[in-house]
Amino acid sequence: MKVLYAIQGTGNGHISRAKDIIPILKQRGDVDVLVSGGDRNTELPFQVTYRLHGMGFVFGKNGGIDLWKTFSEMNTWAFLKEIKKLPIKQYDLILNDFEPVSAWAAKFRGIRTIGLSHQAAVLDKFSPKPKNINWFDKTFLYLYAPTRIKYGFHFQNYNHYIFTPVIRNEIRAEIPTNQNHYTVYLPAYSDQKIIAILSGFKNISWKVFSKHSKETYLINNILVTPANSDKFIKSLVSCKGVLCGAGFETPAEALFLRKKLLVVPMKTQFEQQCNAKALEEMGVTVIKNLKKKQLPIIKKWLETGTKVAVNYPNITENIIDAIFEKHVYSQDVIHSESSSINI
Repeated sequence: MKVLYAIQGTGNGHISRAKDIIPILKQRGDVDVLVSGGDRNTELPFQVTYRLHGMGFVFGKNGGIDLWKTFSEMNTWAFLKEIKKLPIKQYDLILNDFEPVSAWAAKFRGIRTIGLSHQAAVLDKFSPKPKNINWFDKTFLYLYAPTRIKYGFHFQNYNHYIFTPVIRNEIRAEIPTNQNHYTVYLPAYSDQKIIAILSGFKNISWKVFSKHSKETYLINNILVTPANSDKFIKSLVSCKGVLCGAGFETPAEALFLRKKLLVVPMKTQFEQQCNAKALEEMGVTVIKNLKKKQLPIIKKWLETGTKVAVNYPNITENIIDAIFEKHVYSQDVIHSESSSINI
């Protein structure tokens, strides 16, 4: 059996999840991996068959996506060419983690694709949504990587085909400690903006992981270091609390490790606004932006913020087995927009 597993390369979450899913898939078939978006020169911890330009996003420095850089790096003709050239018909099973090239290649050829992503859960009608929905952003998210069948991961089981997060084995193997520092990861903000806010808390030890710096430096009580997976895990496991964006994997890992959590959703980013709403409903502290008027909330969080209890069992292999049982072994051909499995 030939399997194509297609991954969005922008951000860390999709790649982190893939590290656990790919070995499971390889036990069940001949697996080709496709990665699009992000830095195509980045070393990945698994073999990649297709490295494509795709349609990625560029983080800005003011709390959102850098739209100018995103559109300037977008090559529509190259994207359409990648869709046309991808040999999608040779695969018996296509799993898609929010990857647009394979999704549209399959859609244009009438080939069934199974979405297995956080975005699939965010778009579900039962998942939390902010009151003021940006319909353009929601529509863009819906059309970015369309799949006929959808399974999703979210902070809670909001529907029968939404599962709790895939916590990578590197995190599950760790024993949490408290070395009294706070771990910070806010890739949509510049180092200068982060430092300007954190400098207001002089008695706190901050460890900032930066997407914008290539060197490590110390400013008073704030240590800034280039984003590095191994160092980040070490800091995450041993910290007192986590200040990060309202993405999915980092907040999920912080919750799993029973860390105090404060999130800042990216501006005009529908997915992160939905994540922030879900986390807020769970009892996590959320601030709208990284401005000085948020200092009292941050201060209160540092002094009294509580840990939110979650139960994230390791069911990744069960999910993959159930998908194979339903959509491969049973030869079940499904035409609905969504499906469900019971685990």
